[in-house]
Amino acid sequence: MASSTKPYLARALWEWCCDNGLTPLIHVTVNHNTRVPLQYVKDGQIVLNISPSASRGLQMGNDLIQFNARFSGVSQEVSVPWAAVTGLYAKETGEGMFFEAEVEQESSDVISSELEQPSAFEQDTPLGDKKSRPNLTIVK
Repeated sequence: MASSTKPYLARALWEWCCDNGLTPLIHVTVNHNTRVPLQYVKDGQIVLNISPSASRGLQMGNDLIQFNARFSGVSQEVSVPWAAVTGLYAKETGEGMFFEAEVEQESSDVISSELEQPSAFEQDTPLGDKKSRPNLTIVK
């Protein structure tokens, strides 16, 4: 079976964002395979800034995205399987791509209601407010 096209498309979108001075964000559905700071997860999802200035040691392999980032001043390791990534887009324009969810419906079991508090980080992203979801357009 051929490998997934998702990591290849996402790497190209990330490079396009960086080349054009835009902030690449990934939208992740959290489950037991994702390693993200749970206090920033809302409704089983999180949006992460993967720009070079916000992440250190970013590795986008064919199976995982891994990097270190600061959350409230504390450096944390983030590890997200591509199956959990449901989108990669530019924060400023909303241009990018959303993908079909490939993860199990376990995210609501993993995240306790006490940890589902919106953060300033999420509120600053286009997905923080469902009314202002990014408008996806064809990237030429």
